[in-house]
Amino acid sequence: MSQFSSAFTAASSVSLPPPSFYVSVSKRSFIYCCSSPQSTTTVVNGKFDGKIVERDEIRFGLPSKGRMAGDTLDLLKDCQLSVKQVNPRQYVAQIPQLSNVEVWFQRPKDIVRKLLSGDLDLGIVGLDTVSEYGRGDEDLIIVHDALKYGDCRLSLAIPKYGIFENINSLKELAQMPRWTIDRPLRVATGFTYLGPKFMQENGLKHVIFSTADGALEAAPAMGIADAILDLVSSGTTLRENNLKEIEGGVVLESQAVLVASRKALIQRKGALDTTHEILERFEAHLRAADQFMITANMSGSSAEEVAERVLSQPSLSGLQGPTVSPVLCKRDGKVAADYYAIVICVPKKALYKSVQQLRAIGGSGVLISPLTYIFDEETPRWRELLSKLGL
Repeated sequence: MSQFSSAFTAASSVSLPPPSFYVSVSKRSFIYCCSSPQSTTTVVNGKFDGKIVERDEIRFGLPSKGRMAGDTLDLLKDCQLSVKQVNPRQYVAQIPQLSNVEVWFQRPKDIVRKLLSGDLDLGIVGLDTVSEYGRGDEDLIIVHDALKYGDCRLSLAIPKYGIFENINSLKELAQMPRWTIDRPLRVATGFTYLGPKFMQENGLKHVIFSTADGALEAAPAMGIADAILDLVSSGTTLRENNLKEIEGGVVLESQAVLVASRKALIQRKGALDTTHEILERFEAHLRAADQFMITANMSGSSAEEVAERVLSQPSLSGLQGPTVSPVLCKRDGKVAADYYAIVICVPKKALYKSVQQLRAIGGSGVLISPLTYIFDEETPRWRELLSKLGL
């Protein structure tokens, strides 16, 4: 108890954690961790039982507020899965194209918790939220890990001034002799699972975690923390508060993901088929979002000769090669093919370069169209999901 008392006294300037925190103290470490009790409605002896609650509908959790909520609705709309909400104040909505799906608007952390408790079957949240509140639970399965919005990183940041002025890496921070059991490194964060786990894995032995009200960026300047562990997107807010990220200090790269309950996918009728449809729509749309379709006419003696010219240009190979078809016209009473139509898909970032290369080999009448979907024969993520489920 003497070690506990001395360490607690040394950290008296830090906001005390809520009752759900527990303290782990040894001769070489002092770390707050978070103990997040699960819902008692589906817990047996501290663990969830293997059964799911019987119901006909599949429950899909979506973020209720913020930019993530808007971007999620936009993605679903772009995939022709528009959410119909009769009253914007209601938490329940429908997706007409998926008649067996019931949409529930929830806070991101509650989506993860309710996936674990069996109250939801599918959800869209940030990977950081899944990692923090899911805590590696095997019942959570990432169905799609890159929905291409909500990009951010969970990163450790320290002041640019004072004792940290010349500290630029996690290794240098860990080697500072000032961190002891009586004077641990104080970190303000809302990530009370990922934070301690990251510090332990990276050899920082004397660390204390605390929560702080309001913006975490103010904690070091107020003297209630030495560092912060928080989500960063552009880094502007850190710079404006004289804070800096350090090499090796990124805990997690995050973006929006589609996550599901393993038990629901296996046990709930229709859940796997519905997940398959949602996944295929997402995959096809996201793949198409980075591509344009180019159509052009080109003179030539044969389709093979035209194809050789097209394939001689590095930006004109398309997804699997160009489609070359004759442009038939009638001349002197006969049908002839002096021109060929070229159809290729090119990445958005290479669009103008591709047009230039097409012109250089005789392309004309170039038409460019955005794509809505590109369906593969079978999406690799679907095969990965079946493998994770043992199916």
